[in-house]
Amino acid sequence: MTAISNRITRARARYGSRLAILGHHYQSDEIIQHVDFQGDSLELARKIDGLAAEHVVFCGVFFMAESAAALARPGQHIHIPRLDATCPMAEMAPAKRLEQVLTALRASGRNVIPLAYVNSTADVKAICGRFGGSVCTSANARVMLEWALRAGDAVLFLPDKNLGNNTADLLGLPAHERMELNIQAEGNKLDLQAAAKAKLLLWPGACAIHHKFKLRHVQQMRLDHPGVTILVHPECSPEVVQAADGAGSTSYLIKQCAEAKPGAILGIGTELNLVQRLAKVHQAGGKQILPLKDLTCSNMAKITEPALAELLDTLETATPVTLSAEVTELSRLALERMLRTCS
Repeated sequence: MTAISNRITRARARYGSRLAILGHHYQSDEIIQHVDFQGDSLELARKIDGLAAEHVVFCGVFFMAESAAALARPGQHIHIPRLDATCPMAEMAPAKRLEQVLTALRASGRNVIPLAYVNSTADVKAICGRFGGSVCTSANARVMLEWALRAGDAVLFLPDKNLGNNTADLLGLPAHERMELNIQAEGNKLDLQAAAKAKLLLWPGACAIHHKFKLRHVQQMRLDHPGVTILVHPECSPEVVQAADGAGSTSYLIKQCAEAKPGAILGIGTELNLVQRLAKVHQAGGKQILPLKDLTCSNMAKITEPALAELLDTLETATPVTLSAEVTELSRLALERMLRTCS
């Protein structure tokens, strides 16, 4: 154990039950070894309400810590080791632009329900809460899109157009009932006439990692590894998802690898840290788990052992992640709609 690992271990012992450390699946092994709970966005969101800890350290990207802050109880402090561990996809949907676009889409009286992927800021989640919408994860996107379609005349899905399209494919929503919006010029380039005919309005955002998986990567893996089963994340493009043997959330990918038969070869299209961890876990079982392409999230990588150790050394005086009272209330409303629907 390194000196930095020892610092973290001593800090955890010092705080005991007053501290809980949560880690997203895309964190490196050096961080995962220190967490109390590991999971995807939905799994970790569900943990917040039941945690007795006074200090909750979220090892992930900033929007995840914001969601935790919205769900935290009074007196519970949410921390993140690096405030600059942001999400480019979340930044593709600025709250001000969302409000401009949503207001324009609703101006005719049409009830457009906003449904935000959890990879979005707290301000965006708050707008969804205020306009009768909710949020979703990759694990429950199908359930939540069904909910949103029932709740209004149309759905504005943001910020990930790939997840929106792939989820619509699962529901059998025809292509002619979908429309990718032009959100440029503060929303002034919207084709409102065309938008009025669509049931699913898609924000033009995408994951900087998953969007880089291409059809050629799927084709090359099948050539290099005959008999391979290819599984990808639904943030990948529809053509990649359609060419794969299955698509689903990080929890789905983990489950499929666990249930694969000994000797199976699996090509996994998601962030490299998770793929490499799965390969190690299942190596003894004779399974070969390969990355579809070596892609890592540079923002997840900002959460390092030194950053975690420094936070824990100064935890009592560290500034926690906080939200305004209004954003807390409205983003919590959006998050709780999801948690109730998917309970």
